[in-house]
Amino acid sequence: MLVALISDTHMAYAAGRPSKRRLPERCSELIASSDLLVHAGDFVTEEVLDELAALGPPVEAVHGNQDSAALRQRLPRERLIELPGVTLGVIHDAGPSRGRLERLRARFPDAGAVVFGHSHVPLHEGRDGFQIFNPGSPTERRRAPRHSMGMARVERGTIAFEHVWLS
Repeated sequence: MLVALISDTHMAYAAGRPSKRRLPERCSELIASSDLLVHAGDFVTEEVLDELAALGPPVEAVHGNQDSAALRQRLPRERLIELPGVTLGVIHDAGPSRGRLERLRARFPDAGAVVFGHSHVPLHEGRDGFQIFNPGSPTERRRAPRHSMGMARVERGTIAFEHVWLS
């Protein structure tokens, strides 16, 4: 199973007009070729979620701190996703970097990995079989060196993450 991972797209629609910020073509292609898209929050508006859903694969997502009230009603703050042989936790804001891996392991005790966003900074850490992964942002890099997203391959009860650099 191939899972596309994104967060912090910050693609606001105003008065029904499309966002000026667009997903990079490579990001859209990777999403379309995946079996599932996981978004770790900060779409901004519902139209962005709908646009991503139109790319093809099912979308599993959480809301972020910049998301509209409508999105907050539509999406949970955190979730568990059952993948073949592994459970994936998803949350937008994983808190301060100090102690993050241990804090997420305690918050999601049944998960083998947790995907999060908020900082826009790509990250992949693991210890004792538990992993945390921030895909960065495909549209707003902030302090990150490049725009990015993530891909995860789920095989035989394991999940392997990789960052994809988009710029």
